[in-house]
This record gives sequence, structure tokens and C-alpha cells, in this order.
Amino acid sequence: MTGKLSPEEIEAKKRDFDENYKRVLYNISEAAVKSGRSAGDIRLLAATKTVDVAVINHAIGSGIKLIGENRVQEYLSKKEELLSCEFHFIGRLQTNKVKYLIGNAAMIQSVDSVRLAQEIGRLSVKSGLCTDILLEVNIGKEESKAGFMPEEIPEKAHEISEIAGIRLRGIMAIPPVSEDGGESNREYFRKINKLFVDMQAQKLDNSNIDTMSVGMSDDYAEAIMEGSNMVRIGSALFGKRIYF
Repeated sequence: MTGKLSPEEIEAKKRDFDENYKRVLYNISEAAVKSGRSAGDIRLLAATKTVDVAVINHAIGSGIKLIGENRVQEYLSKKEELLSCEFHFIGRLQTNKVKYLIGNAAMIQSVDSVRLAQEIGRLSVKSGLCTDILLEVNIGKEESKAGFMPEEIPEKAHEISEIAGIRLRGIMAIPPVSEDGGESNREYFRKINKLFVDMQAQKLDNSNIDTMSVGMSDDYAEAIMEGSNMVRIGSALFGKRIYF
């Protein structure tokens, strides 16, 4: 993931990030206060899909403490050059790719089936590890998206929490595309928050339900105001994605 941008383009990306980062931190703080919390209660995950390693490392050096990748192969191509930083996997994950994440990903956020959770648990136990996971909920019940149906979450959370080698930490979701920024998604965010609170009340084994990962570049402020405590932000930090 290096060498695709000229040195001049990389420097421009770094400058853009610096300005964008200030704006995002301000917006997070404002939304947190409106929700009765502080900025320190919200975790910012920098979604680094297609972002050049030099720019990611600049972001880490500037204060980013958590990054997320959507594709296993892309993460592996960047891994050796990345500065030390907490890494979460946030994309669709096939069971045959799980082995590349065990011991590398501090959390796998996109667990969308019991089978996937079982494979994460099996390989974690084999490695003498415990891997944190989130359950992905298809909050809009969209055919094009993965994830558990909202009504499945209580049962699946209970079943998955009993799998050795994993620790259930909460839920993640991607609401339907909003036509008006994030305002029309607030109903979805409220539904996700209720699922999250209900999951906390289940008192599940092998769990620490503390993470509601919802809100992206177009709607993170609204997500925070409805209870999210982790936002996954890509283009609002790094600019429009460049695909190679």
C-alpha cells in the first residue's frame, strides 16, 4: 500500500488529515456533551481502507490510537510497515481468513454468524488467546448487508457468549444510507442502543458488554447523541477514498 501516491500527494494527504482530525475531534466532543457525556467516553476508530501506510502512520503519530481495516489481505500488506497501534477488523470476514487475525486484531467487530464466532474461538484457544468480538446487527434488515436480525440478538448473544476463546464486548451496525446526513438514522441508532442496553442486562458469561460501535463519517455525531461510544470514521478523516 505504499508507492501508489507521489511524495507530494502524501504530504497533501497528511495536511488534509491534520485539518480533518481537528474538526472530527471537535464534533465528537460537541456531540458527547449533548448526550450528557464527555469526549473521553467516545472511542474514535480511524477506518483506513485504501489509505497509504505513510498517511496512516502520520495519523497514529498525531494521536490516533485505534485503526480499523475492512479487508484481511489489505491489512496484511500494511502490517509490517504500520506503527504500533490498536487494530480492529471491521469488514466482512470469511472463516478461512480468521487465522490471519488471531493475535493481530484486538477486536473483530463484524461477527455475523455463530459459525464465524466458533472459528474465532477455536483458533484463539489453539493460540492460547481470548479474542474480543462484537456482534454485527443488520438493523435495517437489508438483504445486501450481513449481520444478525435485531430480534435474533438476545438468543445469539447468549449462545455465542458460551464459546471458549472469545469475549463478547457488544454490538456494531451500519444503518441504511441516509439521504439527510445522519438525522433520519437516529431512529436506527435508538434501536441499536436499546439492543446494546438489553445485552448488558443479560449478564452473559465470558463477556464485558461495553462497546456500541455505530456511526461513520456522515452520521457519527447523531450516533453519539443516541448512545454510541465508538465511531468508525474514514473519509471524514482521510478524504475521499482512492481505489487502486
